[in-house]
Amino acid sequence: MKKEDSTKGNRYGMVIDLDKCTGCGVCLIACASENNVPVMYDESDKTRNITWLQIYMVTNGKEFPETEVVYIPRPCMQCDNPPCVPVCPATATDKDPTSKIISQIYTRCIGCRYCMAACPYHARVFNWFDPWFPEGMDRYLSPEVSPRMRGVVEKCSFCHHRLMRAKAKAYVKGRRDLKEDEYIPACVEACPTKAITFGDLNNPKHKVSELIKSSYAFRLLERLNTEPKVYYSSTKNWVRRMADNYLSGEYKGGD
Repeated sequence: MKKEDSTKGNRYGMVIDLDKCTGCGVCLIACASENNVPVMYDESDKTRNITWLQIYMVTNGKEFPETEVVYIPRPCMQCDNPPCVPVCPATATDKDPTSKIISQIYTRCIGCRYCMAACPYHARVFNWFDPWFPEGMDRYLSPEVSPRMRGVVEKCSFCHHRLMRAKAKAYVKGRRDLKEDEYIPACVEACPTKAITFGDLNNPKHKVSELIKSSYAFRLLERLNTEPKVYYSSTKNWVRRMADNYLSGEYKGGD
């Protein structure tokens, strides 16, 4: 199969500054609210609850007072070389050739969970139960995002409905291209420390295209060649090392 040229067209992605992230979880709540992510009657069972965005806490492993803590938000990595797409027997997950966003078509999903097994980032979740919302919450669901049924897989979509809305508004104004601030996912908009920057990685006018060139920028598990469009940034060497799970004695970049 011929590899797609990722330098053509739009290529939406984000850069998350881990030095700014406080692990507050506002991005997680905004994501759930925006995308009608259901809750369970027992949210204490974290093996079966639904979340499109996880926040992981990592440390440098040193004793106090040398201890350092970093929080890593993990949405779908929206890989340029996604392992989840080719394994889906129902073509329920696909890569948009225009935006390069990995979509999930719920009505096609047969619940085999091959995509979950293929994703090295654990970015996909399975609906074990029918969607349930507390009484009265149904009045606040977004009309732009359909609730998912039991037996299907779901995941972060970079708030794709916001992209469609922005394109429709731009089209009315006679434009095809979007400005940098016209399409922003809910997690980016809600972040109180502005730790997340979003935009077109192929557009030199967008801030993200410059941030990914920084020596502090990195991606999770780059050695797998999945080519994520979610980048991270940290001035801490130990954080950048941990991102690729380097083995003892393998990394040559110092502490």
